[in-house]
Amino acid sequence: MGRIYNRQTGNIRRRQLRNEMTKAEAILWSKLRRRQMKGYKFRRQFGIENYVIDFYCPELKLAIEVDGDRHFIGNAPADDIIRQKDIEEYGIIFLRFQNDEIYRNLNGVLFTIEEKIKKLEGNRSY
Repeated sequence: MGRIYNRQTGNIRRRQLRNEMTKAEAILWSKLRRRQMKGYKFRRQFGIENYVIDFYCPELKLAIEVDGDRHFIGNAPADDIIRQKDIEEYGIIFLRFQNDEIYRNLNGVLFTIEEKIKKLEGNRSY
């Protein structure tokens, strides 16, 4: 099997996405960066196969997606389901939040992420 994480062919696209983060992504990133979330390192715009995940913690195999308006137009919802299933085949766990959730209930979003981390920590074998 070839390389699946951060393929070189996606470097320019990932860099562009990092430079053009949405407001909701920027708000959430301000809470995830620098190991602020229970000491875990998150990466932003992380490549898995030909897909790009908004935020990813390799240690926990936890992906966090922030869904803006484009995720609800046309075929986007069906495409998101396929994309998520493809990525979950690698044992990666998904959390999805909508922009409005981050704007209106950031503490609730952070609580949900913390609870998922606690659950994943409990499932780890050392």
